[in-house]
Amino acid sequence: MKQLLLFIGLLTSMNSTFAQTVKVGGVVTDEDGTPIELTAVRLEGTLIGTVCDLKGRYSLKFDRRDSVTVVFSMLGYQTRRRTLIRPQGNIRLDITLPSIHFELSEVSVSERRRQTGATQQIDVAAGKLMPDVSGSRIEALIATQAGVSSNNELSSQYNVRGGSFDENLVYVNGIEIYRPLLIRSAEQEGLSFINPDMVQSVAFSTGGFEAKYGDRMSSVLDITYRKPEKAEATATASLLGASVYAGVATRDKRLTWSHALRYQTNRYLLGTLDTRGEYNPGYLDYQTYLCWTPSRRWELSVIGNIAENKYQFQPADRYTRFGTIDHVQTFKVYFDGREKDRFSTLFGAATATWHATEATALTLQASAFRTREQETYDITGQYWLSDTEAADDIGVGTYMEHARNYLNANVQRLSLTLHQQIKSHALQAGAEIRRERIKDRISEWEMRDSAGYSLPHIPDGPELSYALRSNNRIQSTRTSLYLQDSYRFRSPAGLFTLIAGIRGSYWSWNKEWLVSPRASLALIPTFNERFTLRVAAGVYYQVPFYKEFRDTAMVDGVATVVLNRHIKSQRSLHLVAGGDYHFRMLNRPFRFTAEVYYKALSNLIPYNIDNVRISYYGRNLSRGYATGLDMKLFGEFVAGTDSWLTFSLMKTEEKLFGKWLPRPTDQRYRLSLYFTDYFPGSRRWTMNLKATLAGGLPFGPPHSGRETALFRTPPYRRVDIGLSYNFIRRSELSAQRFGLHHLWLGVDVFNLLNISNVNSYYWVTDTAGSRFAVPNYLTGRRLNVRLTAEF
Repeated sequence: MKQLLLFIGLLTSMNSTFAQTVKVGGVVTDEDGTPIELTAVRLEGTLIGTVCDLKGRYSLKFDRRDSVTVVFSMLGYQTRRRTLIRPQGNIRLDITLPSIHFELSEVSVSERRRQTGATQQIDVAAGKLMPDVSGSRIEALIATQAGVSSNNELSSQYNVRGGSFDENLVYVNGIEIYRPLLIRSAEQEGLSFINPDMVQSVAFSTGGFEAKYGDRMSSVLDITYRKPEKAEATATASLLGASVYAGVATRDKRLTWSHALRYQTNRYLLGTLDTRGEYNPGYLDYQTYLCWTPSRRWELSVIGNIAENKYQFQPADRYTRFGTIDHVQTFKVYFDGREKDRFSTLFGAATATWHATEATALTLQASAFRTREQETYDITGQYWLSDTEAADDIGVGTYMEHARNYLNANVQRLSLTLHQQIKSHALQAGAEIRRERIKDRISEWEMRDSAGYSLPHIPDGPELSYALRSNNRIQSTRTSLYLQDSYRFRSPAGLFTLIAGIRGSYWSWNKEWLVSPRASLALIPTFNERFTLRVAAGVYYQVPFYKEFRDTAMVDGVATVVLNRHIKSQRSLHLVAGGDYHFRMLNRPFRFTAEVYYKALSNLIPYNIDNVRISYYGRNLSRGYATGLDMKLFGEFVAGTDSWLTFSLMKTEEKLFGKWLPRPTDQRYRLSLYFTDYFPGSRRWTMNLKATLAGGLPFGPPHSGRETALFRTPPYRRVDIGLSYNFIRRSELSAQRFGLHHLWLGVDVFNLLNISNVNSYYWVTDTAGSRFAVPNYLTGRRLNVRLTAEF
């Protein structure tokens, strides 16, 4: 009996102890009902606290007391407090945090969420009215970011921290995007895959990115297409082309469908080049995005794309003045012949996502890409290189260029991805298999004759100065796996975000296995929550794709392409450290960002760049490094607008044949400004200005090896400005009557200062062997008029 009473007393004591513990949990959302991740939840006056997971959920445990105040805080949102009187048991407490709005006449601007990883979110709307020559507004926006460079306004390609164009990953809705492979000049390039009218969000990383992204050495651009919530449309027309977008959604929003059609021609711009003739470029692109949610657990989507880029050119003559003020030279050419290129691509993808539970999702994705490319030209030119002071011809001669290049490529991909939320851990795992088939048939040569002597000059007769042939078929399979965890936790030091993962891959062509560990850590310190500090490190590989492993061997005096089965993936070790500082100046929000980085490069495949064509050596011959500092000041330079100023310092070199050489992308400095303003007293007028000042790039004679690239191009300097007037706004009665949201009329001035930037060089050689580099200038000043209607 005594033991029974003792046992009952123990149970009573335990029950009393458990009754002392209180558990508070719930979901934190914004005014639209969207969960707010990373919200800090704490008990006022104590060290007890937690942080919301990716779905805005939180849970707190504490000992029972008379009263307790729960504080909810998140940057960009108003802080909320809830006082609980004599709390006990389990309590459900859901909170809505209103955004912090700064009312500026008719404009309302909100602060933005923190960047706690290596990937930054870029506001698409900020570049909606940006003056852009290439027609690729998203890439033009990326090119203004710190660490990014682009020295050709006609191209949508960009370099990141010393990497080449081929080292950048681009995703749309989780699917890797390819571009045509034979393109040698920006005039041929046409439209990029990304349609800015369909974009919902843009995520971009300049290095240290996560394991879920594939094998590239420089950057990731992750695009998400939007699902329309109701009927909407956009139409734009300008001197450079036109585009139409339309999206519809059912009332329950379970079915959405978007269509977009674009046409662009840069004939108007090419008229400013030194080479005159009949330019006939035309780029056509159609995309569709269908999304269906048949139930709460299932989501199905399809993306389709058809692109047809054509470029025809019949040159007539060219006149170029170059040199210095004291020593001016002229280059005159009279042409015969024509060029005809065609790049046809098809792309399709289907995605099925099963939400097994609120915390578990499984995604199956299949995609296919096909490209048919042809580049043909026969051009003869008779040239005169003259010295204006001596009134004498330095070089006189004829050159012939010929090409019959054809390429077909097919890529099929199948992937399975798992997303699992476990408390503060967000786990991701994925597997992918990719099948590639590429067939090329390339024949191109060049012959130069100066004053009747073929160059190079040989006694027995004429010889080609350059010749290349290729007839190859490539068929290979790539497989990859990755596992990644995102973990958020709070300590007395502050709020931490740890993202760590590992990626493995195998390529059947060279039977190479790769392992790529990656990690990043971010801290919002308790001592000053205006700071966000970040570090990242990882091993990144550049797996060869077609161009990189095309080695050459001399056969009867002709460079013949031989596929290198012993090629290895290029490797880059990323070390990145930096952070953000949020502050207010003139009662407006600003953010200053700075990052330092070092990339150790090995197994490099050297290459040369001519215009936008990258020619690889086809062998792992060098090692190198890239190091630099990126800084960005972002904020409301003018109240109610977004502007930013970036400045980058960078140096990249490689050791080739025992000698350290600057890499082709070694641009030592870059200053970029994107500035938005309104006319005083009127929000209808908007001015957008984009300015760039960047250092020159290494260059040398063509087909002569990297070790001869001892010269540098002049600095790249360009200013584009756009002025837009909004005739109709959504709030006006006329807009409501016709369903218009906005009607913009804009005028752009490209290359406002009419600076002659150098794209590449044409080399002229006389019989004495002296070489002269004649600059190929980019486009001059041009005026563009555009009209945009948003419904």
